[in-house]
Amino acid sequence: MQKGDLLYAGKAKSVYRTGREGVVLIEFRDDITAFDGGKKDILERKGCFNASVSAYLFRLLEEHGIPTHFMDLVEDRLMRVRALTMIPLEVIVRNVAAGSMSRNYPIAEGTPLNPPVIVIDYKDDSRHDPMLNDDLIVALKILTPEELTRVKDIALQVNSVLVRFFSSLGITLVDFKLEFGRADGEIMLGDEISMDSMRLWDNRTGESLDKDVYRFSKGDVMEVYRRVAEKICAGEG
Repeated sequence: MQKGDLLYAGKAKSVYRTGREGVVLIEFRDDITAFDGGKKDILERKGCFNASVSAYLFRLLEEHGIPTHFMDLVEDRLMRVRALTMIPLEVIVRNVAAGSMSRNYPIAEGTPLNPPVIVIDYKDDSRHDPMLNDDLIVALKILTPEELTRVKDIALQVNSVLVRFFSSLGITLVDFKLEFGRADGEIMLGDEISMDSMRLWDNRTGESLDKDVYRFSKGDVMEVYRRVAEKICAGEG
């Protein structure tokens, strides 16, 4: 399937038309950014690693009855997906206190969170993605109360599947970001699930296995992405 006109270019992905109504292509580029674009680089094959991991995890979630936009991976960095009208929210599920949660609140990094904490941010770079509560989400007419309940339910279902999966690999799923969209009246998971959108720690060593390696100059981020992608996709064949 060939790429058509460019519809949208984000920080690390581009979306293209196809010749089929309701289907688009997402290209995972090699761009990597942090701190609202204050730090950015291009790292060879980074897009390929994120595309392969996203495809694997979307398939896993579909097998567990969770609706996603994923259709197939047509090239090593090109994913065919259902076209969604995206909902301008970032839904963050936290299993362990880390990052901004520990910086902004009196809770030590590494503190387990049971039950998991769901944080929802308004997706708007110009406003630095402010946190929203349920009342604001409804007042802004982003979601109805019923839709908000549905989004949270899906997020927790995703968390349950992924926590078990990563635990089997010796990895702690600390937290992760989800984005959702609508197609034919249904809310489903969109965007990506990759090392860019998750915080992963090695169970044994506590080593960061995600974009924090790049954010905080903890080592060779591409070597980490390669190792994690190979571990995740080891059973694919």
